[in-house]
Amino acid sequence: MLQFIYSQLIRLLLPFILLRLWWGGRHSPNLRRNWGQRVGFAPAVSAPVIWVHAVSVGETIAAAPMVRRLLERNPNVTILMTAMTDTGLAQAQKMFGKKVQYAYVPYDTPGAVKRFLARVQPSILVIMETEIWPNLISQSRKARVPVFLINARLSRSSARGYERVRSLARPVMQSISWVAAQAEQDAARFRRIGVAADNIAVTGSVKFDVDIEPRVREQAQQLKAQFGGRPVWIAGSTHDGESRQLLKAHRKLLAVVPNALMIIVPRHPERFELVARAVTKAGFSLARRSLQDSLAAAQVYLGDTMGELMMLYGASDLAFIGGSLIERGGHNPLEPAAWGIPVISGTHVFNFESIYQRLREQDGVTIVESAEELVVCLVRLLNNQRALHESGQRALAVVESNRGALDRVVAGISQRV
Repeated sequence: MLQFIYSQLIRLLLPFILLRLWWGGRHSPNLRRNWGQRVGFAPAVSAPVIWVHAVSVGETIAAAPMVRRLLERNPNVTILMTAMTDTGLAQAQKMFGKKVQYAYVPYDTPGAVKRFLARVQPSILVIMETEIWPNLISQSRKARVPVFLINARLSRSSARGYERVRSLARPVMQSISWVAAQAEQDAARFRRIGVAADNIAVTGSVKFDVDIEPRVREQAQQLKAQFGGRPVWIAGSTHDGESRQLLKAHRKLLAVVPNALMIIVPRHPERFELVARAVTKAGFSLARRSLQDSLAAAQVYLGDTMGELMMLYGASDLAFIGGSLIERGGHNPLEPAAWGIPVISGTHVFNFESIYQRLREQDGVTIVESAEELVVCLVRLLNNQRALHESGQRALAVVESNRGALDRVVAGISQRV
C-alpha cells in the first residue's frame, strides 16, 4: 500500500520536476535534449547489457575501476552508465569516451522504469552505494534483472528512516540480489531493514582501489610545475557555508606563509560564479582554471571545471575535504590520500564513516573542529617538509593496505550473473 502511495506521489510531482528540469536547461542544454530518458525512453543499446547506476560525480569516479574490470572480463558486453546529474554523466564520458553508453536514470515511477527496462533489457543492474529507489528495484526484480548494491553504506540515521517506513522498505530490500557492504556495521543495518543475510557480503570499500590514470598524473605534474614551487593547499568539494570560513583561514595562513596558494573547488558547478565573487570580494587575487588565467600573482585558484578534482589534488601539497566543516557529511578523502598528500577534514564525516575510521586508526587524517584549527594545521605542515611528507605517506599507507575490495566485488558479480 505504501509503495502505491509513494508511486502516486511521484506521478503527481513529475510535471513539476520536468518543469524544473526544463528551467535548469537554460544553462545545461543536455538536460532539455535528453529529457525523454528521464521518463524511460532509453537510447538504443546492443545486448547483452550491464547497467551501472552512479548517482553523481563521486559515485561515478568510484565505479570507474569496476567498469574497467568488467569491460576487460566481458569484452562483448555493453556497459550502460546512468546518473541522476549532468555532471555525473559528464564525468563518465570524460573517463570512458565511446567505450560505454550513457543515459540519465529514469524517474522512479513504475511506467518510466518499465519503459527503460523494456528498451535496455539489462542482464544485471549494478547500483553504486545507496541509491535505493523503490520502483527501480522492484520493477527490475519483476523483469528478472538481478540488482546488486555495490560499495553499499548505510548510516544510522538512514537505517532509522527505513525502519520508520518498514512496510515500504522491506519488500524493496528483499528484492535486492546482493549487497556488497563497505563495513560490518553497514551489513548489520542492511540485515536489520530486510536484506537477507545470505545476500550480504562485507567486501570493503572499492574507493580504496582508487585508480589514478597516467594521463591524470601527467596533467598534475604539468600544473604543479606552473606553481613554481609555491606551497599549495586545496579545499576540495566545498559547499555553501564553508567558503567564507576557508577564505578566512587562507587570509590567516598568508600572514605566516605569504606565498601560499589556495585551490578551491566547489562541489556543484552552479556555485562557481558565487565562489569567484566571494574570493574577489574578500580581497584576494583570483585565477580561474576555466579561463587559463596566469598563476603568477594569484592567491586563490578556482577549480571551476568539471572532472578535474583528482588532478588538482595531485598538483597540491595537502588537501582539506569539503562538506565537513558543515553538516553535509563530508566527501571522499581517499582521492588525495592516494596521491600521498596529507588529508585534513572537519568533524562532519558521517557519509564516509568506515573510511574515516580506518584513516584515524592509522593516523592518516587530521580532524579539525574549526577554521582556526585548520590554520594551525596548515602552518604546521607547510612549514615542516618532513611532517608534510610523513603525514601524506600515512594517508597513502591506509589506501594501499585496504585495497582488494574491487576484486571481491567483481568476483561476486561474476558469480551471480
